[in-house]
Amino acid sequence: MTSKGKSELVRNRMATHNYEILERFEAGIALLGTEVKSLRENGGNLQESYVKIKRDELWLVGAHIAPFRHGNINNHEERRDRKLLLHKREIIKLKAATQEKGLALVPLSLYLVRGRVKLSVGKAKGLKAYDKRQKLKQRDQTRAVERELREN
Repeated sequence: MTSKGKSELVRNRMATHNYEILERFEAGIALLGTEVKSLRENGGNLQESYVKIKRDELWLVGAHIAPFRHGNINNHEERRDRKLLLHKREIIKLKAATQEKGLALVPLSLYLVRGRVKLSVGKAKGLKAYDKRQKLKQRDQTRAVERELREN
């Protein structure tokens, strides 16, 4: 369990590597019962997914939720588009942000809050290759400094 009663189910680790996250939003997500059960058993992946705006609604596209192990013939489709639930003013704000140059909506993680599955959506700016290298270099330097401090 993390702070505020949140229990993380799935994380998109490549999102913070490929993007600079400018702002985060918490969205509800319309799921079927078998999808929730499968997520609780760690059966999800956000690696190749993205958030798209269709007719003033937000949709999670390309997210993989494995079929529920104990499901029957009525099990869910693995890569279907899933509707995100946000307030209208938040959707308008995100739509305006995506029309700016270089900004995208990236799914960051799926987690539970009081039994409900939520999606953390990031308003993000894509990083160039040299930005990624610089970030890795800086992280290595801080690790080296911490290692030196521990040894002394």
